[in-house]
Amino acid sequence: MKGSGDKEPPSTESHLGRLRRSSEPPRHAWELAVAHREQSVDKERPPRVLVVDDSPQLRHDLATKVRGLGCTVVEAEGGFAAIRHLESEDFDLVLLDIEMPGLDGFKVLAFIRDQPALRHLPVVMVSALDTLDAVVHCIELGADDYLLKPWHEALLRARVHSCIERKRARDVERALLQRVEAERARADMLLGSIFPDAVLEELKRTGAVTPRRHDEVVVLFCDVVGFTAFCDRRSPEELVDALQAMVMEFEAIAAARSLVKIKTIGDAFLATSGLLVHVENPVLAAIEAGRDMIRAALRPPCGWNVRVGVHVGPVLAGVVGARQYLFDVWGDTVNTASRVEHHGAIGKVTISAEAHARVRGLVQATSLGAHEIKGKGSMELFAVD
Repeated sequence: MKGSGDKEPPSTESHLGRLRRSSEPPRHAWELAVAHREQSVDKERPPRVLVVDDSPQLRHDLATKVRGLGCTVVEAEGGFAAIRHLESEDFDLVLLDIEMPGLDGFKVLAFIRDQPALRHLPVVMVSALDTLDAVVHCIELGADDYLLKPWHEALLRARVHSCIERKRARDVERALLQRVEAERARADMLLGSIFPDAVLEELKRTGAVTPRRHDEVVVLFCDVVGFTAFCDRRSPEELVDALQAMVMEFEAIAAARSLVKIKTIGDAFLATSGLLVHVENPVLAAIEAGRDMIRAALRPPCGWNVRVGVHVGPVLAGVVGARQYLFDVWGDTVNTASRVEHHGAIGKVTISAEAHARVRGLVQATSLGAHEIKGKGSMELFAVD
């Protein structure tokens, strides 16, 4: 006789909603994946089985038999109670009656298979319904097996042991896959801290980043003035802390202005504008970034004066070598930008005539006259006001 003890609680919808939300796997956080990786499959603990039946006597009899197989058993008086247990506890197997008031076994099974966190949980339907249609419907909904009431003890034992072994084998497989995903996410995170996004995508896709020519690339150099003297007055620890603070500020500035950091060379910071990332006016973006860097370097703990040099032209960009990869840029434009910085004004953004031509009317700049630039001859330089 069917009881009425499994009435739907007022908060059922919130239970279902919370279960759906909480069962979504974490994404874009390799630390969480590592935590999952560390959770080993515990084969020593007794299997946990959820027995669901609205008949107290049948539920008790089935639970007693399953406990005799060495399992820990939790009993649920119906569909809604089963969902509450599934929301808060872990199980290795569900033995599920079909004919129950409120929420029958078909609906509970469909719900289980709809949840990512429960999708691999074995479910054996236990019912007096011996029609082929009922069996087929259960299999279509994702049941692992079907057991007729009254059950045969040997058949029950075989069903329980088989399902639990399959569940634990799947748990081992999922743990290994989580470990692989965690390591892949960690590798992506580390590579993402070394390479720009576009470069990383090509490296992952092809295993290499072929050097290629890029036209109209703006190269920015920022260098500390009097760095050697500062080193003489500070301990190595103080020096590294100051450099770290400055470079982190510069990295944030470059990202905010859509510049791509290439590398640091001692106390010099090299970045590009208009390479890999579209910028409306790459020279103007580099100038604004240079101004920001000058202000940032003057703030504690550094208190440094810097020179910033900007030049524009073609570059070669890519990755060379087979170990300790570094995305780099080469060419006359890079060398010229370095020399523009070297001949520039302290505390100013100094730009070449080529760069000045691309921002004429957009910024105020004062000519510094012609300078002899190694490999280029005489070049007029401009200090941005």
